[in-house]
Amino acid sequence: MQAEPLLEKKMSFEEFGLRPEILRAVAEKNYTIPTPIQEKAIPIVLAGKDLIGCAQTGTGKTAAFALPILHRLQGTPWRGTGRRPIRVLVLTPTRELASQIAESFAAYGRHTALKHAIVFGGVNQGPQSQALRRGIDILVATPGRLLDLMSQGLVPLRSVETFVLDEADRMLDMGFIQDIRRVIDQLPAKRQTLFFSATMPREIQGLADTILRDPIRVAVTPVATPAEAVEQRIHYVEKSEKIKLLKHLLDGPSIKNALVFTRTKHGADAVTKQLERYAVRAEAIHGNKSQNAREKALASFKRGVTRVLVATDIAARGLDIVDLSHVVNFDLPNEPESYVHRIGRTGRAGASGIALSFCSVDERPFLADIERLIRKHLPVVEDHPYRSGYGAGTPTNLDPRQAHGAAALSQVHPDMPNRRGKYDASNTRPDGRPGRSRRESKWSGGFGASKPAPRHAEHRRAEW
Repeated sequence: MQAEPLLEKKMSFEEFGLRPEILRAVAEKNYTIPTPIQEKAIPIVLAGKDLIGCAQTGTGKTAAFALPILHRLQGTPWRGTGRRPIRVLVLTPTRELASQIAESFAAYGRHTALKHAIVFGGVNQGPQSQALRRGIDILVATPGRLLDLMSQGLVPLRSVETFVLDEADRMLDMGFIQDIRRVIDQLPAKRQTLFFSATMPREIQGLADTILRDPIRVAVTPVATPAEAVEQRIHYVEKSEKIKLLKHLLDGPSIKNALVFTRTKHGADAVTKQLERYAVRAEAIHGNKSQNAREKALASFKRGVTRVLVATDIAARGLDIVDLSHVVNFDLPNEPESYVHRIGRTGRAGASGIALSFCSVDERPFLADIERLIRKHLPVVEDHPYRSGYGAGTPTNLDPRQAHGAAALSQVHPDMPNRRGKYDASNTRPDGRPGRSRRESKWSGGFGASKPAPRHAEHRRAEW
């Protein structure tokens, strides 16, 4: 008789050897089985070793470093006199992500005597300064406000034992690398460093090489790969028809709630106003909103009071929303990595979700870049009332990524392989003249178009 294969045993949080007060908080959060990043990272952090963690958002990354940090601090509590020294610094790019991490430390450490504080810009620094003067064990901060407070002598960092740099690739995108180096210069050389990034471009790898000592690398998913639990679809639609398509989708029963992404702050406000005219409850969050307004809008969305939250990429990595049914890319991002992080707001921690993306004619180069990054074609929704055409004589059921010799060809990203073969000189332009070869038009977004210019750091920082 052939023996049945043994089922793989799932690890429990108790097996990490975490302190009882930490395990009690974990149980109250209804955590039972560690996620892959937690299973790999927690033992390394408990051992006091440096770590490079490559994990996309929504994988349980915060608990992967917060739980072992709390365990180690609780095992060696501060017993001195005077102000508590800062023993842990967590540096993160956005206010939303900083708030999320601080909330996690509060939840996991609720049965300990450890104290934490959060500092970020956009709000009065008074309460933050008071918390620092009272003394804390753990500081969660964004770079700009942290440097301001350091210059005022309110944040001594020479006692830091563990430094966590979260979302390092987003720090690079936002132009914070020099700020990070200024902070690191004030840290003690002897420390534990935990370095997390969803992607590892050359600049980020170079930064990691300079600040970590013999790090152990853990990765739970391929870099810049969307969560498998997220169902992705593309809707081809003219720019002027996008709001009508969004309203059409919201009228259906499938969308319980939706996080809608636009490329600009003005676009987020415009979509919100148009939805309100359609009697859809919606609010916007972006860099021009005050922190209090953003937190109020997010709280209303989480409670279900607001059905639609419209955001710029300011929310792509910092929001933790339980049971988010849909992400809608009203505008496709011009940075393909942002697409991965946007849709990662749904399908978190093993849950399922749906990501819908609207693609107009001028956004098809962005779609090509996204598909090249994630290494697959996104399925196209054919049967919606606002599907765009591709020019006279072009079949409406023809995917523009497959178009040859049609008017659509001028809108297709020529460096994107399609399912019918490579583009070559046998293709024709809309006027019937021979088309350019793929080699001749390597970076054109159509005939005579240029590659979209990258967003510079100062523009990104202005958005935030």
